[in-house]
Amino acid sequence: MSDHRQVVEGIIYRYRCGIAWRDLPASFGPWQTVWKRHRRFSGDGTWDAILATLLAQADAGHQIDWTLSVDSTINRAHQHATNLPREPKTDPNSEPDATGAALTPSGPGGIDASARAEADAGRSGRC
Repeated sequence: MSDHRQVVEGIIYRYRCGIAWRDLPASFGPWQTVWKRHRRFSGDGTWDAILATLLAQADAGHQIDWTLSVDSTINRAHQHATNLPREPKTDPNSEPDATGAALTPSGPGGIDASARAEADAGRSGRC
């Protein structure tokens, strides 16, 4: 299948309908071909180049309003939403251990008792 237009239409159809690649109608060709072309275009920067070209043309034609709206809403993730390990907290006044790192006595989570008491004092009791 050498027609990029048919494949691009298949990619757009897939994202617009929210279907799996295997459920792509046969009118767009084999789903494997559409998927491989999409993967190749994503990997080699073709989609980025297309977007940059379209944005440049629309901007030159004054078809884009670059007004920006900023919201001050704070979104917080759950404590288990991270995939990074915690680093032990260090106290600049403590003695360094054998490796040269300064350690502080701490409880679970790397927070010492006085810091935990200060943090708990500011809580309202709700999640």
